[in-house]
Amino acid sequence: MAEKIPSWPKVTIRLYDDHNAEVKIAGRSHPINHHDPRQAAIQLVAERAAQLGRSVKATAVESDGASWPLVIHPDGQVEAVDADAARGRGSGGKKPIWPIVVAMVVACVLLIGTIVFVAVIKPNLHKKPVATTSPTLPSLPGPSVAPGEYSPATVPPGYSTHASWTVDLADGTNPAIKPDGTEVAILTTDQKVAVFDSNGKVLWQDNVPKDAENPVYTTIDSKLVLALTTQDSLIYWPGGGAESKQIALPDGAQVQFFGKSPLVTLSSTGGAMVVSGGELKAVPNQPRWSTILLAEGDRALMSLYKGPLFWSQPDKPLQTVQPQKPGGATAIQRVLAASPDYALVMWSTSNPDEVIPAVQSTASGKLAAVCPRSKGGDVEGWDWVPDPNRRIAAWGECLINFSTHGVTMVPDFQPESITGSLIYGRINSTEYVMTPGRPRHALNPAPTRPWGLAGNHAIVVFGSVLYALDPAKK
Repeated sequence: MAEKIPSWPKVTIRLYDDHNAEVKIAGRSHPINHHDPRQAAIQLVAERAAQLGRSVKATAVESDGASWPLVIHPDGQVEAVDADAARGRGSGGKKPIWPIVVAMVVACVLLIGTIVFVAVIKPNLHKKPVATTSPTLPSLPGPSVAPGEYSPATVPPGYSTHASWTVDLADGTNPAIKPDGTEVAILTTDQKVAVFDSNGKVLWQDNVPKDAENPVYTTIDSKLVLALTTQDSLIYWPGGGAESKQIALPDGAQVQFFGKSPLVTLSSTGGAMVVSGGELKAVPNQPRWSTILLAEGDRALMSLYKGPLFWSQPDKPLQTVQPQKPGGATAIQRVLAASPDYALVMWSTSNPDEVIPAVQSTASGKLAAVCPRSKGGDVEGWDWVPDPNRRIAAWGECLINFSTHGVTMVPDFQPESITGSLIYGRINSTEYVMTPGRPRHALNPAPTRPWGLAGNHAIVVFGSVLYALDPAKK
């Protein structure tokens, strides 16, 4: 039976003495201080197994170094695996105590359950239920937050050198800004994730593993959450000070956030998984030769080289989306990429040297914007820079206003980022800022481009310090 149980998440139970133990699940440590640490450790792992809906493998390590491979079931039962082999790993021929302990635990649980029902539950069966709240994060020492001056003379246009608040970041990391501009999340210098409001007040914080990647705002189970990944876990916080949730990743898996939700790609099989109901589910019904582009909730967007698009969702039939043909086009030459709500499609024309670049809805296939005819080789080199709020975008030389469906061509423009209504980019070696349909402005010297806007502050990073710059006085 054990051979049929996946090897992830990796679970290790380490006993230190009669009261202390440590459980590691997918690399995350859970210290235990309990009068019966074995019982507490089993309960913790069984809860994780129940979340996964299956049994999990675990290695129990005694204080003397003896180790036992186990299988722990969602109901708390434990099986010893290959006990004879385990004796050869420093156990001195002892028999594993874990299944015996669990048998006692299960019996005690049944007895206690009966007592609780008679003494507590039965008398309260007809009482009105009382709402409960989710566990909240512990109170932790906050990072140092203070006003400051941005010393480089490269502030973004419209902002001053004064920052209402500054805070140190972990080296080599970047902030995440909530799409509505009300929150800023960072990794701190002392291994925490910290979330601030737009005025620099700490809303909540939590400890994170050493290998935590940059935080990102994403959608999981229809809720906007703050998430980050480690080598073997996807960790996310619902916000409001609620505790984090953790999903173990298969060996070698990678998580990408190109869409509205995380997509877990599997290097070993070439498949992918989405998050549904707090657990990973395989992306089904992938058409042969198709590429998985992104995830939206528990759906995955896929495409063939020349279209069409497909939406795949667990337990539902495959949905096909046929892109609408723009005027003057003959056929899809190639589906290039996708981002939330939009796919980039390059259409062939009667002229073999020209193509029509079109931005199409991933929901209906309808045209969201059509750029002028261009050379196919040029379009393939265009960078796609969308506004996170899907109001404007730049696709290489083609600047797009989605509210009007209007486009503006700026020859040789190379977009870099979007902040608010401003598109930053370069023409040759000169930095410019522009808005679709309006005059462009050269920036000399080139400014530090903001990561985004929080309230009325531009969020910039310099030397591992975050600055919330105030608007320039008019």
